[in-house]
Amino acid sequence: MSTPLTLAAPLAAGGAASEHRPLIITLFACFVVATLFITVWAGRQTKSAADFYAGGRQFTGFQNGLAISGDYMSAASFLGIAGAIALFGYDGFLYSIGFLVAWLVALLLVAEPLRNSGRFTMGDVLAYRMRQRPVRTAAGTSTIVVSIFYLLAQMAGAGVLVSLLLGITSDMGKIAIVALVGVLMIVYVTIGGMKGTTWVQMVKAVLLIAGTLLITFLVLLKYGFNVSELLGKAAENSGKGAAFLEPGLKYGVSATSKLDFISLGIALVLGTAGLPHILIRFYTVPTAKAARKSVNWAIGIIGAFYLMTIALGFGAAAIVGPAEITASNKAGNTAAPLLALHIGGADSPGGAILLAVISAVAFATILAVVAGLTLASSSSFAHDIYANVIRRGQATEKEEVRAARWATVLIGVVSIGLGALARDLNVAGLVALAFAVAASANLPTILYSLFWKRFTTQGALWSIYGGLTASVVLVLFSPVVSGKASSMFPDADFAWFPLENPGLISIPLGFLLGWLGSLLSKERPDTGKYAELEVKSLTGVGAH
Repeated sequence: MSTPLTLAAPLAAGGAASEHRPLIITLFACFVVATLFITVWAGRQTKSAADFYAGGRQFTGFQNGLAISGDYMSAASFLGIAGAIALFGYDGFLYSIGFLVAWLVALLLVAEPLRNSGRFTMGDVLAYRMRQRPVRTAAGTSTIVVSIFYLLAQMAGAGVLVSLLLGITSDMGKIAIVALVGVLMIVYVTIGGMKGTTWVQMVKAVLLIAGTLLITFLVLLKYGFNVSELLGKAAENSGKGAAFLEPGLKYGVSATSKLDFISLGIALVLGTAGLPHILIRFYTVPTAKAARKSVNWAIGIIGAFYLMTIALGFGAAAIVGPAEITASNKAGNTAAPLLALHIGGADSPGGAILLAVISAVAFATILAVVAGLTLASSSSFAHDIYANVIRRGQATEKEEVRAARWATVLIGVVSIGLGALARDLNVAGLVALAFAVAASANLPTILYSLFWKRFTTQGALWSIYGGLTASVVLVLFSPVVSGKASSMFPDADFAWFPLENPGLISIPLGFLLGWLGSLLSKERPDTGKYAELEVKSLTGVGAH
């Protein structure tokens, strides 16, 4: 089912990397031990549900901005985008643009009102003016599905990365690595809660920016800081010539691929404002002003990082070459680690050391993001479904946190199983699917709830379940899952939806269903509650 992820060509050269494999393992171990220490330390300070879900709302705007960056710059950003650029040039860089522009939607429409209106989860905002049990059930379900889609990408990235480093070529070996990441993620969340997760994300953001800066500097140094020369060499080495630097190499080959590009763009730009693990970060700061400030910091840090993906992707194309990248991983996920190896000297200890450092940073990236995702989904299950639906608001804080910890274990097990199946798909593409599901199910409901007084419980349920069902069904019957050599099930073909991203259909449908469900509802909207929510969301009066 999968192409063997061999180390033979790049890593065995001269035996340099093999000789330094103890160093590689040591670096990994050091990071894991350090982050576990942080998690245990933070866990001892987690006394209440507010501590577990929102870190006690004690983080500053800068700290939360750094943590948001750590949460957002995932395996898709570091591994997937570098691979997409290395293989498809200009079209691969479109991921960077979409991921960055999406933050403007989050900043202008969602960050401050959501911080003012909710307590721990998206369900808190919806339940304020609607029937509590049905909307909390829907919000919890949507949060868990979106988080699992996103977790797929991180698990796939972890399997690729560690397999590359340790020379693991068997499918069972790669599945074992995915399982290891899942176990670590469960430990981080169950012990540390939001405090531990936030500190791990902050450390990871600093490491990722530092590592990316180092690689960018070395790539530009190799070409005398002449970006034109770098791009020219990348185009020459790609085998595609000038077309590598022009639009259309991936998304311009047919009418279907052009529609796929539009679908991808819509999903990327609108998806961030509906991602559960990003939304809950707004609750970790004490004020709405700090929420705004944290998004401003995040935009600056993330923007700088995405600019550097130009050096990562085009540098990999110029120095490593697409043939070696695809031989290592057909989706291109190993482009950044292989670039680190080559820029440091493929036959030298320096290359092996740089590879180890960059891969440890990438592994840190994955662990931090999976912890944030798992926390978002387990929190939503415990707070929305368990405490407010199953126990009808009668659960104690201790029972609620215990439910969140058990939910973490269950979600971890599910994501390990699905991540094992998705280990050969491009992680940037997988994350784009999560963005599409989030924008289809969560974003319409959040915006209608905050800004439309005629929105009703029926509208919310139609929007969430309709957008969620449409996006998931279209993904299941798309080329991502079957029908192509690069699909999750390459030997099967049950794809009837031609696009790889469902956003073009499912996102407008989510908005349409929310509007239609509200208009056809017999329920009269509570305009008084809406007025209260409007004042609260815009001014912060009465916010937790």
